Amino acid sequence: MAVDLLLGLQWGDEGKGKIVDVLTKEYDIIARFQGGPNAGHTLIFDGNKHVLHTIPSGIFHKTATNVVGNGVVIDPVIFKKELENLDVHQINYTSKLLISRKAHLILPTHRLLDAASETSKGKAKIGSTLKGIGPTYMDKTGRNGMRVGDLELDNWKEKYDILTEKHLKMLDFFDVDIQFDLKELEAEFVAGIEKLKTLTFIDSEEFLNTAIKEGKTILAEGAQGSLLDIDFGTYPFVTSSNTTAAGACTGLGIAPNRIKEVFGIFKAYTTRVGSGPFPTELFDKDGETMAKVGHEFGATTGRPRRCGWLDLVALKYAIQVNGVTQLMMMKGDVLSGFDTLKVCTSYKYKGEEISHLPYNIEPENITPIYTEFKGWSNDLTSMTSSEELPKNLLEYISFIEKETEVPVKIVSVGPDRKQTINR
Repeated sequence: MAVDLLLGLQWGDEGKGKIVDVLTKEYDIIARFQGGPNAGHTLIFDGNKHVLHTIPSGIFHKTATNVVGNGVVIDPVIFKKELENLDVHQINYTSKLLISRKAHLILPTHRLLDAASETSKGKAKIGSTLKGIGPTYMDKTGRNGMRVGDLELDNWKEKYDILTEKHLKMLDFFDVDIQFDLKELEAEFVAGIEKLKTLTFIDSEEFLNTAIKEGKTILAEGAQGSLLDIDFGTYPFVTSSNTTAAGACTGLGIAPNRIKEVFGIFKAYTTRVGSGPFPTELFDKDGETMAKVGHEFGATTGRPRRCGWLDLVALKYAIQVNGVTQLMMMKGDVLSGFDTLKVCTSYKYKGEEISHLPYNIEPENITPIYTEFKGWSNDLTSMTSSEELPKNLLEYISFIEKETEVPVKIVSVGPDRKQTINR
């Protein structure tokens, strides 16, 4: 059996959590492969809204096993809160939530280093979520990090103290005023560790490859979006892990030839949180309308998202580096009511027209070139089949399929899991 991947193709917030939730019934295992609690996956069903940060989005289904893979970084404090939220809704997770021993831990001082680093940058800050993600991955690649498996050792606290002491010395280097009570932070951390230790730790690469041999179905769930990939995103305004398809292999310990379908999630328009270039960003009433109707605020940070027209140049780039086989378009309902829609089909770059994503897409180098479409006024939120969708929306989708050479298999017309149309 093969592994299917589900990835975001823009700057994150595409709606991956909802689609994982919708697809979970078709899989035995949902496995998260990278990122940390800087991710926010929002799921809405049965009149309730759930926001997950680290736990895979299949947790609300009784039949699926959920795995937090080795490529993920875990903050025990936030993870404990996530589990407590599941307790409120009486979700039995103890037997179906497994944690990789090789996943790295976010220490309290990682968060302090994140804040100090971002503060020191001044106007050049990258828009970090301040969750300690970057410093944790730095310790991982620097071979200093603490991993979940260390918690099974008698000397884990000793390892923690050594790393914390190193971090405190690094804080002095930044020479910024970061107020904190380390004892209070450590008390929360230890409480989180105790909660984490109630779950089952596994050698996840062995577990997943055994599952493949046994014919079980696996869906690998990514966080953030492809344009935030540490290698292929809009560097340095990116996250600290590989958000693309390759990250699933290193983040779960599965071989590339095990991957079958690659589901690419994108919004019918484009959004971005935090700093960084955004060629199709709107600063007019159209952008304000997208933000208002689409409730464009970060699930993790609450920060308002920047909004703009669909950027097909960037989308085709993400499809290429991921090998996407199926597209899923989210928030088509948000564009209802626009008389005219625009899609960026190429860039004017240093005096010439190009149709690929160049090294630098800062606004001084890039001018988007648009193709216009007639909009639609229909309310899509109660539609249940592709035949009900307005003609102009279907033409919009057909154009995307033609340009990307990948079929759009799902159209989301609202936040609820039921507001999902299969094509």
